[in-house]
Amino acid sequence: MKARATVAAAPDRTAGGTGVPAGGSGAGDGDGGETKKAGSARAGGVPEPRRERGGITWRQRLRRDRTLILMTMPAIALLLIFNYIPLLGNIVAFQDYDVYDLGITGSPFVGFDNFTRIFEDYRFWEVLVNTLVIFVTQLVLFFPIPIAIALLLNTIMSTRVRAWVQAVVYLPHFFSWVLVVTVFQQMFGGAGLVAQWLREHGHEGFDLMTNPGFFKFLVSAQAVWKDAGWGVIVFLAALAAVNTDLYEAAAVDGAGRWRRMWHVTLPALRPVIALLLVLRVGSALNLDFEQILLQRDQVGAGASEILDTYIWWTGIKTGDFGYAAAAGIFKGLFSVAMVLGANKVAHMLGEQGVYSKK
Repeated sequence: MKARATVAAAPDRTAGGTGVPAGGSGAGDGDGGETKKAGSARAGGVPEPRRERGGITWRQRLRRDRTLILMTMPAIALLLIFNYIPLLGNIVAFQDYDVYDLGITGSPFVGFDNFTRIFEDYRFWEVLVNTLVIFVTQLVLFFPIPIAIALLLNTIMSTRVRAWVQAVVYLPHFFSWVLVVTVFQQMFGGAGLVAQWLREHGHEGFDLMTNPGFFKFLVSAQAVWKDAGWGVIVFLAALAAVNTDLYEAAAVDGAGRWRRMWHVTLPALRPVIALLLVLRVGSALNLDFEQILLQRDQVGAGASEILDTYIWWTGIKTGDFGYAAAAGIFKGLFSVAMVLGANKVAHMLGEQGVYSKK
């Protein structure tokens, strides 16, 4: 009992009654210097620098990460110059903008007149509906294909075969839309290989490149051929993080290949699928401008006109920049609303989406 009392009383023997042990700090000898400095600073009336969660001040953190900060400065500068500073030009959406004589500073303000013109333009709503139809077609036909290819590649045991197939599928991602449209023209055009082969065998040829009713399926097929490889890489990376013990446990329980894919693989892909789906829905009005513009004259504006080409044709090409800027702002707000709505649906389904639910 005496020994226990002596141990319990030991921390009370402090120097000067300050609560700090005479031989150093309560945290150990290694921190004694810092404790003395902090105590002298408080005794002299100098406030102690605010420490962050890591136990260091923001100046120390800045000194420690200065190399990384300097490396990111060029990227931040490019982002400011090409993404945020041009946002100031949206002021022309509220002006009767004259690019040749008056400029931004001299053009008169007209309030929301340009937005009123958009909402009263029946052609604008037709183009908006056509854009959404093309987007839904691409979403249904294009989005599941990278998932299916990734699942098939994940079942291939040979590493060489898997790498070769992945490289072949991913290669068209580096092609420009000019080359992609040219390849499809040579294959499915009126003088393409498929039409010539049909004529040589006594059948009537066809021209899918000029068929207005087939246009939404045509652009979806082009998007699949060009960009499916990029989605495959994303889903293969998600599959690589799946614990193999889950497959072994499912096999021990008697689950076959399809049951393991349904109960192990697909649940592991659900967060990635939800995230990419939300981002895809957010770009509903942001279809590939170059792809559509290259084929616009072949099928006509009625079937191929999307919001971007309509803004370019009626706004920028005719010099009505105020109308084009107002349509661009409407497009941005609509896309934000689509992202928030899709993310809300992802939260209702139990997924994180773009940001977690608080």
